Order: sequence, then C-alpha cells, then structure tokens
Amino acid sequence: MVCIMVVVVKVGGRALEKNIDGIVADIADIGKRERVIFVHGGGDIVTEVSKKLGVEPKFVMSPEGIRSRYTDEKELDVYVMVMAGKINKQIVSKLIALGTQAIGITGADGPTLIAERKKRIVIVDERGRKRVIDGGYTGRIVKAEVKLLQTLLNSGFTVVVAPIAIDAEGTLLNVDGDQAAYAIATALKVSELIILTDVEGVVVGGELIKEIKLSEIEKVLANIGPGMNRKVMLAGKAVEEGVKRVVIASGVVERPVTKALSGAGTLVSQG
Repeated sequence: MVCIMVVVVKVGGRALEKNIDGIVADIADIGKRERVIFVHGGGDIVTEVSKKLGVEPKFVMSPEGIRSRYTDEKELDVYVMVMAGKINKQIVSKLIALGTQAIGITGADGPTLIAERKKRIVIVDERGRKRVIDGGYTGRIVKAEVKLLQTLLNSGFTVVVAPIAIDAEGTLLNVDGDQAAYAIATALKVSELIILTDVEGVVVGGELIKEIKLSEIEKVLANIGPGMNRKVMLAGKAVEEGVKRVVIASGVVERPVTKALSGAGTLVSQG
C-alpha cells in the first residue's frame, strides 16, 4: 500500500465531554494542513441515554481486571443511536461550523471495520468467580478496509468515525474505540496516531513517562492500570506494524492534538 500522510486521532468519551470544542477547533486547524481521521468514544453518554430510555446499562469485569460494557440487543440499539447519531453528528456539525469539510461514518459503512462477534466471554462475577456468558453484540475487529476512507480523504474530507463494526452476516457490533483507531491507523500505515484521554499520558509512580520504547513495553505494562494497559499494548502493536509515532496524551488541555504532536504526553516509539 502507498503511504499517505494522515493523522489518526482517537478521543475518549470523557475527554470529549470535557473539551469537545477545544478538540474540534484544534482538529479543524490541523485539517488545513494534513488529512485527519477522528475516531471518537462516548461510553458515558451511551450510559446516560440508556438510563433515560429505561435500558439499564450492564458492565462486566474481565479476568484481567478490565471493566467493559456488556451489549445486549436493547443496549446495541442505544449504542448505535448515540454513537452514530448524537455524538458523531455533533462532532461533524462543529467541524463544519469551523469551515472544515467533514463527514461522519461508522465502521459498518463501506464496510470499514469488519469484526467477529464474541460468541462467549469470560467474566469475573461479584464473588470473584470466573463465569462464561454469551458474548452479546460486542465484536473483535479482524480487518480494516480502507477504500472508503481513502476516497473520502483524497476528496479533502476530515472523517469522523464511530466505533461500530459489522460482521460477515451484516450484524452491527460494539467495538472498542482504541482498537478501531489502531486497526485504521495500521491498515493505512499512517504517519501518526494520537490517543487523547483525560490524563496527561502514561503515569507510573506519579511520574509521567515521556517515551516508551518497544523494548520497555512489558516492564511498563506491569505497573499501570488495565485501561491504560490496553492503550499502551495497542500503541506498541501499531508501531511494530508501521505507524511512525504513537502519542498518548491529555485531551482536556488547550490545543490537545497540536500539543501531542509537539511533544506532550507519552511517545511510544521503536527506540
């Protein structure tokens, strides 16, 4: 595949809620010089809307200590509505208001993100016992098809992607936003992947780590929590698969993407 100069920016839902206008303004400015794919989260907003609609959100804990949303059929309906509708189009409308040519899609469009439905998952119940339950409508991304993304980028669009995938049977699936960004970034062999969260980067023992080399990842993983653990693992895999730079940084500061590109946060590199 021919390399194209693209920045993939993944923004977690909490950073988005706290600083959506600042993030969007920064991406609009960067989009004048580079092509941008903006992958967004929004789990807390999904939870809020679910409760308003009388659908009680369910969360499960993996044996590795990672808490995640359990997506049954009713929850999937709300997830798709909020992610593909409310959040995605809110971001698109804000970008357009700033003069950016923007379009919002999901990973199901094209299709762009192809996933396998998790038939069974292992969880740890409230008593600490491992149990196997039906996988619901959560997916594991197996492939990113980039034809649609390339067409949109080559036409000058900033592309806003909601983390919804599709399987071979046409079933919509909830997928992790970090994994969606990783899959897109590695498939396109982008120059930079920026992961914005609500903390300043990878922190160990109260200290921000400015750079993590691939040879140091295992050591770092042993000293961080499960949420950041997953981000660091995916960042390392992205670098191994050809992404030049991955930065994990705060999305709740002024000009967060520009600062991440300029040295803020934690850089994951070949070393």
